[in-house]
Amino acid sequence: MRVAIASDHGGFGLKRELIFHLAQRGHEVHDLGPLTSDSVDYPAYAELVARQVGAREVDAGVLVCGSGIGMSIAANKVAGVRAAVVQDVEHARLAREHNDANVLCLGGRFTAAPLAADMVDAWLSTECTGERHRKRITLIADIENRTAAS
Repeated sequence: MRVAIASDHGGFGLKRELIFHLAQRGHEVHDLGPLTSDSVDYPAYAELVARQVGAREVDAGVLVCGSGIGMSIAANKVAGVRAAVVQDVEHARLAREHNDANVLCLGGRFTAAPLAADMVDAWLSTECTGERHRKRITLIADIENRTAAS
């Protein structure tokens, strides 16, 4: 699977751990930055990953900032992106199963690397299921299309 990943300074350490983990699992990892732990503005990095996901240049995206919240808000501004902030494995699985989340957002200040790896694994290995969930995802896309047109 092709996975784009980025962080800000608050998520830099966890991002590095996840890059190693994903590569060990055989995924093609696209590190979109930053390359150091110097302070950066997270919206720019969220947009880089979200644009690749929205354009289907990669299969999934992972974003890590201090809390995961800012990255999620920024990524969800890009058409075709469904970014979810998760705190545990069950939420990661449900983000994919029920919402077909294509970007996973994690809090680098609140998530230990082993838990983050388990969350990413659960998320990547889960498929969106059920007609009622697909219907709701379509309704979300309809909102996106209507607001983009106005």
